[in-house]
Amino acid sequence: MVTCLTISLPAVLALLISAAPARGQTYPAGPIRVVVPYAAGGFSDISGRLIAERMSRILGQPWVLESRPGGGGRIGAESITHAPPDGYHLLFTTNGTHTYMAVTERSLAYDPIRDFTPVALIGTYGLQMVINPTVPAQNVQEFIRYARTHLGHVNYASSGNGSGVQFAGELFKIMAGVEMVHVPYKGTAPAVQDVIAGVCQVTFDGAARPFIDAGRVRFLGTTSGERDPRYPAVPTIGQAGLPGFDLTYWIGLFGPAGMSGPVQQRLNEAVNLALAEAPLRHALLELGVVPVGGRPEALPERIRSDIELIRRIAAGAKLKFD
Repeated sequence: MVTCLTISLPAVLALLISAAPARGQTYPAGPIRVVVPYAAGGFSDISGRLIAERMSRILGQPWVLESRPGGGGRIGAESITHAPPDGYHLLFTTNGTHTYMAVTERSLAYDPIRDFTPVALIGTYGLQMVINPTVPAQNVQEFIRYARTHLGHVNYASSGNGSGVQFAGELFKIMAGVEMVHVPYKGTAPAVQDVIAGVCQVTFDGAARPFIDAGRVRFLGTTSGERDPRYPAVPTIGQAGLPGFDLTYWIGLFGPAGMSGPVQQRLNEAVNLALAEAPLRHALLELGVVPVGGRPEALPERIRSDIELIRRIAAGAKLKFD
């Protein structure tokens, strides 16, 4: 005798759903697209590729970096806010898109905290305060004395209005009590070239290493709270004469708002595993980046505190932005 067992369609669907693994447990099941909102070949692109190689191996799926420059990083950052929050669309960016733009851009189309899911703080770095070698100053204190006695004749070059370089220059002016003329350029490359040429006397640059090593500029100190790992003998600006001076920049990994907790946690764990590997740590340190990692919550905490600092600098320097 054969007995037939009848199961309703809703019961079958419920059985299949209960048997399927959770999305976070199977993630990732395909390539992950990572937007870098700056030009290919630059600092962010190079560090992003270092991270991508390790993350691809740890997660078992390729990380495909996509450079989407424009608007100082705004275009690429905004694009991720419109992507599905499935963990397959991420943003690898600096604090430029999440702290400086929150202060300098009145029409910013995204909220740096509300519109993103934080994944991990990759690392921190400082800008290098470099001067033309003909300026008679061997350290920060001597440069301050030089600036005070050459009023109206000291120009500082920046990568543009509202850039992190401009804020470094303005904070230096405020804390040192000196006058310097701001000369904005379209990028750091032409800014440092005009310091080398003597058009400007000083700039704050994150990629000045080749010019420092070649003796074309003189490195006086770093803007961050930690010394540049490539130049341990060179003090920070705070250590060199301006106690409390600290403009630390960072690199972070984000997803769109609404990404699930398990996927966020899986990515965070992978980042921390990658940053624990000696070859990656060494490669980042060679770029001047101090690896950090840690919990996802560190990113929004950092964003809030940095925005407050940048607003104070803008108010103290009476900066106005369109």
